[in-house]
Amino acid sequence: MAFSTLLTSSLRPALAALHWAAPRQCRGLSTPQGSEPSFNLGGIFPPLTTPFSPTQEVDYAQLEGNLRRYASIPFRGLVVLGSNGEYPYLASHEKVEVVSCVRRALPRERLLLAGSGCESTQATIELTVSMAEAGADVALVVTPCYYRGAMTTAALVHHYTEVGDASPIPVVLYSVPANTGLDLPMEAVITLAQHPNIIGIKDSGGDITRMGLMVHKTRQEDFQVLAGSASFLLASYAVGASGGVCALANVLGDPLCQLDHLCCKGQWQEARDLQHRLIEPNMAVTRRFGIPGLKKAMEWFGYYGGPCRAPLAPLSPAQVEELRSTFNANGWL
Repeated sequence: MAFSTLLTSSLRPALAALHWAAPRQCRGLSTPQGSEPSFNLGGIFPPLTTPFSPTQEVDYAQLEGNLRRYASIPFRGLVVLGSNGEYPYLASHEKVEVVSCVRRALPRERLLLAGSGCESTQATIELTVSMAEAGADVALVVTPCYYRGAMTTAALVHHYTEVGDASPIPVVLYSVPANTGLDLPMEAVITLAQHPNIIGIKDSGGDITRMGLMVHKTRQEDFQVLAGSASFLLASYAVGASGGVCALANVLGDPLCQLDHLCCKGQWQEARDLQHRLIEPNMAVTRRFGIPGLKKAMEWFGYYGGPCRAPLAPLSPAQVEELRSTFNANGWL
């Protein structure tokens, strides 16, 4: 039996006990005592991949199959149409239908965050409204970046303020400089945290100093910081992050929920040991091999990965072997 299977079976009772007691009691990690957030984002969110058929059409049956498998893992909720969902490659009607499909299968107590960021403010507002109508609880809005030279702090504050004003659901900012080439400026984050309908940020940049400063500078606001990667999840919690949106959770959901649990309980030695074993696999399915690597790894753990949409290409046999070796070396296969 694979080590990951043994870990999953041994953790299941403890993880089930976490099943959405809100607010979470995290010692020294989350919102200060007496100022609990009105909208709890604490916990782990997998940014779902979008399953495609061999002809690269959205495969809703396989999506529902993955959702059934994820139902037994104590995620706080799911992210749909993030970077790992191949968001730029989906047509508008596909985006809305994917959100509708997930909402139908997802228990109401689990949050559904849906990507709705577009290059223009008008298009972002329109898609955000559509996501709300399709059942999303929260809109995840990536920074517009095509004209990144013009995306000043003032321009971005205006953009997100307009979206926050118009959105029928809460908004989470999304900064992913590896994809956009644009880091949402600290000044913009601090200003936008004061907006009553902007409740947090997913920061995928990996700068722990920046994340800690965001937590510190927004501590008087109803605002939460989410780590955007499993590689720095423990460090993010240590500086006050509330949760994580982690690509690796598509593959190793139970261990990531256990890491969240250990951090909340202040069991730092166990958390550190587990974090160390997650870094290399996470890097392999993000920076090293990207979405094709993530989808290939999903297949080894009982999920449907399937093909990506072109121009994303599948891994070569040598890359598949390197990916498998990374999971093997850290005891997951």
